[in-house]
Amino acid sequence: MSFLDKMFASIGIGAAKVDTILANDRLVAGDEVNGRIVIQGGKIDQDVDDIYLKVMTSYEQEIDDKKVHKECVVGKFRLTERFTIKAKEKREVPFSFELPIDTPISYGKTRVWVETGLDIKNAIDPSDRDYIEVHPSPLMSKVFNAVTDLGFRLREVECEAAPFHARRRLPFVQEFEFVPTKGEFRGRLDELEIIFLETNRNYLELLIQVDRKARSIGGLLSEMLNLDETNLRLTITNDNAHNIKDMLYQVIKKYS
Repeated sequence: MSFLDKMFASIGIGAAKVDTILANDRLVAGDEVNGRIVIQGGKIDQDVDDIYLKVMTSYEQEIDDKKVHKECVVGKFRLTERFTIKAKEKREVPFSFELPIDTPISYGKTRVWVETGLDIKNAIDPSDRDYIEVHPSPLMSKVFNAVTDLGFRLREVECEAAPFHARRRLPFVQEFEFVPTKGEFRGRLDELEIIFLETNRNYLELLIQVDRKARSIGGLLSEMLNLDETNLRLTITNDNAHNIKDMLYQVIKKYS
């Protein structure tokens, strides 16, 4: 093992490489993520302190009137104890972990990926990025279908930084912005925003923002002062899921 090989490996030339192979890249939050990590040794033996997998996404935060993109670790999973990957050795490490229940959905601008890394001292840590598609849960799908049936179209989906008092585990929320294109609420509302505050397989807590359309001088003044927005909470469970459309209709109608 020459000094040059060690030096080059420390800057990533001729060093170990990592590749993650997912069994399935289309998932629902709460699903098991399965696959294997393939580690290919480089020109020299290298001590690996750790193998980790991180579920990642990005969100926007407004700082000094500018929108800044930030990356966020949704979940991190450590896979192995310290080991040595020999020169030219090929090693496979199987893995399985639960996709965090609050992982955002892959709609609109939202991207979710699994990032794999090896911790190697005194060297650039090799890494790999694999994008996954996170689909809505059955309960979320029922909410989206009900909103569509009420005449709304999904216009935009964004992950945005949440104020401290509104945060849960993650520093952002995923906003689903709908606009009325037909039916009773067309012409009465500007938009409808929905945020899933708490989720699991059997329960959803929704934050709904009803943005009324200005229809008069007073309405325009309210719009300028953001007084035309009403924030509401609604709880959906498996027990009342059959009635989602009517529940949403009553809430939206009351405040539109």
